[in-house]
Amino acid sequence: MDTATQSHIRELFEGVKKHSVALRTSTTKQRKDLLKKLEHWIMAHRKEIHEAVFQDLQKPHQETDLTEVFVVLSEIRKARKNLKRWMMPKKAATSITYLGTKAETYYEPKGACLIIAPWNYPFQLAIGPLVSAIAAGNTAIIKPSEFSENTSELIKRMCEDVFKPEEVSVVLGAVEESQELLSLPFDHIFFTGSPQVGKIVMGAAAKHLASVTLELGGKSPTIVDRTASIKDAAQKIAWGKWQNAGQVCIAPDYLYVHEDVKEKLIEELVVQSTKLYGSKETYGAIISRHHHNRINDLMADAIDKGADIEFGGKSDRDNLRFTPTLISNVSKDSRVMEEEIFGPILPLITYRDINDVIQFINEKPKPLALYIFSKSKSIINKVKKETSAGMMTINDVVLQFAHPNLPIGGVNNSGIGKAHGHTGFIAFSNEKAIVKQRRGLTMAKTVYPPYSSFKKFMIDFMVKYF
Repeated sequence: MDTATQSHIRELFEGVKKHSVALRTSTTKQRKDLLKKLEHWIMAHRKEIHEAVFQDLQKPHQETDLTEVFVVLSEIRKARKNLKRWMMPKKAATSITYLGTKAETYYEPKGACLIIAPWNYPFQLAIGPLVSAIAAGNTAIIKPSEFSENTSELIKRMCEDVFKPEEVSVVLGAVEESQELLSLPFDHIFFTGSPQVGKIVMGAAAKHLASVTLELGGKSPTIVDRTASIKDAAQKIAWGKWQNAGQVCIAPDYLYVHEDVKEKLIEELVVQSTKLYGSKETYGAIISRHHHNRINDLMADAIDKGADIEFGGKSDRDNLRFTPTLISNVSKDSRVMEEEIFGPILPLITYRDINDVIQFINEKPKPLALYIFSKSKSIINKVKKETSAGMMTINDVVLQFAHPNLPIGGVNNSGIGKAHGHTGFIAFSNEKAIVKQRRGLTMAKTVYPPYSSFKKFMIDFMVKYF
């Protein structure tokens, strides 16, 4: 990296770091005013957001509204509506050993935050975390993805219009810029991306003992049992899997279907995928040549190892298109069953015993999301209790991400920490424990040394009964 760029990044960091101290005393009104300015900019430049995302991903404007603009606006509006309550100290109950004290949890900003965003939802996954950071009273530097360059440029212009540089700044660039940012002592890092890069981010954060929120990915399984409503399941799976051309971290990654309903489900998936994504007006492109080649390689490997194409499989290298694709008879040692696909290929595997499915899921790293379609309460509860995933949705897919009152995130390999709404506010806050003790005689003083017989009796009594 050239010295000028490195110097500029460090200058931006010093600005947000210094200003973060001043923001510790920011009021509810000040934070809400910043969020209001951000909301107004988004509404006034909605068409420009549409166009930027389209240039990057060929995404239909309506899909951008639903999955980028609406999600961010919902976050802003929820924060503005609830911020006063979120910021209020939370009183803690007092036990008998703390008689005479008052205790509370006080929510203070963590400080200067770094937000590293991916390219698949380039606006939402950069600005959603920013909303939580602002609500919690922090400053931030955003590093958007170099792959979605049009949206990244728009984000930079938006932040320059809405915020002072010491409040929020944007650094454009690629790996070198990210590495320089990660070398700096931020107070909190929010990263969305792959588990492989997440490990690098966590390692960098450890050098400064910075807290992290890691929104990662993984292979999200989808189960369709013999009791499921097949047409309904097919419609929802097709919608969730092939929106954004399959470039969705919480999309169904592989499909386990009971062998009794396999053929019917395939027939319905053909109908629904054609109906939903049968034209360029509703179906986007792959982000880059590199990722298009990667998806083609995954497909070729699966075919070489015996997979059959049930439908789709057409690749347009010139226009970076890849049709919605369903493959069956997939070998479990093929790459599509080992790597996160992050594209429009859906492997289908049949099963007869749900215990085999649970065993397979549990032998893999914990997924970001798990989906099950079933009318059987016993099967649903069995899967819920015997598997682990960051999120789970029953009889639908993907919807959990936009739920305003749920903690969103993974577990272990699929993520650390949660986001969105009040949970996002907490993620960017330090929950400071405060105890106020009275003056004079206190319960604590009754067990100060030296230890008389009475004090020994008191301590023994406390250990046994309190």
